Amino acid sequence: MSTYVLVHGAWHGAWCWFKTTPLLQELGHKVITPDLPAHGIDKSATASVTLQGYSERIINILDASPEPVILVGHSMGGIVITEAAQARPDKISKLVYVTAFLLQDGETLLDVASKDPLALVLPNLVMSGDGSSATLKDEVLNDAFYGDCSPSDIALARSLLVPQAGAPFATPIHTTEDAWGNIPRFYIECLQDRAITIDSQRGMVQKNGVVRVHRMNTCHSPFLSAPADLVNHLVDL
Repeated sequence: MSTYVLVHGAWHGAWCWFKTTPLLQELGHKVITPDLPAHGIDKSATASVTLQGYSERIINILDASPEPVILVGHSMGGIVITEAAQARPDKISKLVYVTAFLLQDGETLLDVASKDPLALVLPNLVMSGDGSSATLKDEVLNDAFYGDCSPSDIALARSLLVPQAGAPFATPIHTTEDAWGNIPRFYIECLQDRAITIDSQRGMVQKNGVVRVHRMNTCHSPFLSAPADLVNHLVDL
């Protein structure tokens, strides 16, 4: 059996995996779902959040694991797992990007997101007074994140979202071929995603040496709308 570390995306927290975790555990796998700093129940100040702080949260988990893990990142979590993998390549057996930002060395999340003109996120950000964080306009939230989710799941998610620090979006990632580049990478496309459109997902896949692509006909949040299918894909890897 495997150990899965599931890393949430922007605005979300470990809570987003509440359907996925028990399904993996029922199959005998160990599952770890951390809150990144200032997400979920973590009370770090949003203005203090950095990409390094995000990655250190995951590195600490990797260092404590007795065996290499399958490291899974959703959306913004893609840049977090990339940074952690660069630092601890020997602690990871596979990297899985679930409709996630899969970047090249030196790129930022904003570099890629700004070239995705049909995505709903960047044009609908509402910045905080000091410019350090952002929320998403209420009227586009469902279409951006939860297009095929149930009303109850949408209500739960909306109640748990937090402001998103801007600094990680603008921080370049760093990768090398002998570290991150040596770890098998897999990508799970979400065909109906309006936060990271399918064209953007496929553009990143084509540039970054992915071993295999899996496809789900879901919105940006398959962990809510199709958790059993998502688990099937994760296990099939």
